[in-house]
Amino acid sequence: MAAPRAIRQVFLAVEQSEGAGARVRRSIGTPRLRNFSPFLMLDHFTVHPGAGFPDHPHRGQETITYLLKGAVDHEDFAGNAGTIEAGDLQFMTAGKGIMHAEMPRQNADGSANIGMQLWVDLPEKLKACEPRYRDLRAKEIPQIEVDDGKASIKIISGQSHGIDSVQELAYTPVWIFDVTIRPGGKMTQELPVGWNAFAYTLSGTSLFGSAGKDQQTVEKFHTVVFEQEGDTVTVEVDASAEQDGRFILVAGLPLDQKVVQYGPFVLNSQEQVYQAMLDYQSHSNGFERAAGWRSEIGRSMVH
Repeated sequence: MAAPRAIRQVFLAVEQSEGAGARVRRSIGTPRLRNFSPFLMLDHFTVHPGAGFPDHPHRGQETITYLLKGAVDHEDFAGNAGTIEAGDLQFMTAGKGIMHAEMPRQNADGSANIGMQLWVDLPEKLKACEPRYRDLRAKEIPQIEVDDGKASIKIISGQSHGIDSVQELAYTPVWIFDVTIRPGGKMTQELPVGWNAFAYTLSGTSLFGSAGKDQQTVEKFHTVVFEQEGDTVTVEVDASAEQDGRFILVAGLPLDQKVVQYGPFVLNSQEQVYQAMLDYQSHSNGFERAAGWRSEIGRSMVH
């Protein structure tokens, strides 16, 4: 018998500055939500023309970037380069070390580029793996309709209502869904038992939890954190609502390991973090190609 997950907390992701002129609403990775393995950080970013995330390093984590509007170019010190557009995702494994830039396209109408970036911890045994990228295009993502078409689910990773995602794109097991519920609609999603799970609301007003005293009304830009116990999450939108409710639902396998983070370096001990800083500064142990490297797209920054 399905057991609904209780809601642990709900909180607003407050907008702040990040990178070079970008604005982000950060939820995971703030004092409100830390040590939520395997998740390290969640940013809902808005990047206007002339802003972006120029050359910077990473070690020890994976980043999952989901673009909601516009386009973002990426380039790294190994010669990898490409672009993701609205509806596309990029899965980047930093492993033992990478240096790259993520810069927005200059949209003809001057509008902002908007998306989500989730940082996921790597298992300790994979911290020193080779860096890699995988792109997932919007057209590759299965989409299903439930509740007589009143709710739609994009299955970015994982399984929903008997339909599997295209492929596993992250080393750490993670399920990701982009859900839109129309007024009067409802959906229930099964999640693996024991995994940590959360939702981030993008628009509208949604009712999380089963009807009754445990149900909570959640506005846009909020993070909903679920308890580990239980295996289903139910969300609906009131029939009188003026707009659809849209949210990202994510679950991941917790890793039984210590997390020590200093900026873009995520390791398992303070000594490993010191070593990462030294390796980056001395261009060694994975950062050899950082010596003298500058991205072409980073040069386009408007000062």
